[in-house]
Amino acid sequence: RDTRLRVVLRVRPLTCTETRRGDRRVVHSLGDGTVHVSAARHDATFGFSAVFDAGASQEAVFEGSGMRQLVELAIDGFSCTVFAFGQTGSGKTYTLMGPLAQRETRPAAPGLLGLMQRSFACLLEQSQSRGSDLALSASYLEIYNEQVRDLLSPGPPCALPLRWSKTCGFYVENQLSVDFESLEAIADLLLQGAEPWAQGCGHAGTCLEGAGPGVGTLSPPQSSSLPAMRVPQPSACPSKQGTLCFVDLAGSERVKETGSSGELSARPSQSPVAPSAACPPAGHCISLLAKPRGKRMHIPYRDSKLTRLLARSLGGSGITLMVACISPSSRCLSETLSTLHYASRARRVTTRP
Repeated sequence: RDTRLRVVLRVRPLTCTETRRGDRRVVHSLGDGTVHVSAARHDATFGFSAVFDAGASQEAVFEGSGMRQLVELAIDGFSCTVFAFGQTGSGKTYTLMGPLAQRETRPAAPGLLGLMQRSFACLLEQSQSRGSDLALSASYLEIYNEQVRDLLSPGPPCALPLRWSKTCGFYVENQLSVDFESLEAIADLLLQGAEPWAQGCGHAGTCLEGAGPGVGTLSPPQSSSLPAMRVPQPSACPSKQGTLCFVDLAGSERVKETGSSGELSARPSQSPVAPSAACPPAGHCISLLAKPRGKRMHIPYRDSKLTRLLARSLGGSGITLMVACISPSSRCLSETLSTLHYASRARRVTTRP
């Protein structure tokens, strides 16, 4: 039956810089999944499946967002996707991956681990407790300027072709899929794919899928615009295959407000957070999907590689969780409202798992 996209909101704390600058807090949590925006000429209330304010821990976000149930559904054979979107600096990547400063020599504290690491741990725990023979594999991709790149392949990333088949839908041809059996192994893969971005290269789109039963797939995300990928099923694959994909979408704000320079500032945003500016094809798809089924027009998934790869997650047979991240600062009001309106539209989208 139809299942609505689950949309949760996370409001980060004011930063020290914002406090010293005298920024006002314009976003207030009212409880029961609602937030109120109060500023000059702006007074609005928004409702979501859950709202996590500045004091919410990483564990609280994991449990309260429904991630544990999503992992269980992936093990049962469903295609599950987690999106994080919002303005640059709003906490998208921290929510998904925890602090990017983590390295083998300086691992992140357990309490700071993001949704991805906690989901992987839960995935391994669930697969062991069920006693089922699962084959888990991971892939890591990014999309930048309509090019799909494999971040786990050795050597410099090269563009991979996008294909379509009746059984798999859209998929990336020749992407590398790496088997793993432990949390340490998948953590190493995550760091390997995230390393260039963490050093300031600013990948414009990355994605990590996580697998359930069968030759499932797992692919980690990165901050920037990302797609949810599917890997064509090999002939020897069992009849049931689940996926858990994380998508870290690019920021929506104007480049001059991010403080970026050089290559990073030259990269255009490809996120659907601000449909009018960041990614028109994805934003347009969301707007059309939010309409009642009887009033929908053709959904133009083929307008971009991002929307092609997201078709199953947004309006197909997958189960989707969207995590909207915002800043409570009065200086970020425009981007915050853009994210809130986009998230509100996304709540009306339904899929048929």
